[in-house]
Amino acid sequence: MKKNNLLSMNNVGIVVKSLDDAISFFMELGLKLEGRGMVEGEWAGKVTGLGNQTVEIAMMVTPDGHSRLELSRFLTPATISDHRTAPVNSLGYLRVMFAVDNIDELVARLIKNGAELVGEIVQYENVYRLCYIRGVEGLLIGLAEELSKK
Repeated sequence: MKKNNLLSMNNVGIVVKSLDDAISFFMELGLKLEGRGMVEGEWAGKVTGLGNQTVEIAMMVTPDGHSRLELSRFLTPATISDHRTAPVNSLGYLRVMFAVDNIDELVARLIKNGAELVGEIVQYENVYRLCYIRGVEGLLIGLAEELSKK
């Protein structure tokens, strides 16, 4: 029997144009800024395969401390493509889904701060209310409110 070497998920990376705007958006969503700094040099490029690179990052953490988003702004090399506003049926990584409380209040607040509701807030049986929003820079974000905990 093969041993499972997976211990946990460390983070999900999202490349953005404006790190300040992304930090503000995800803080409004409820994440905390855990740290911010530069990742640069040949060693980093060996990991990514991009060669010598300079990237400003911010690590955002969920209130429970278990999940993180690594927001990255590439200074060098420049970004070469943009998939942020791809529709929901596009190939590749699509969205990040967050468990939330009071989805109506949160969506209203995020819309006041520039987010757009993609479709509608819908109810799935008596289990969840959920929706997709386009947040900062058009990033697709899923929100799910569990109803059974109420």
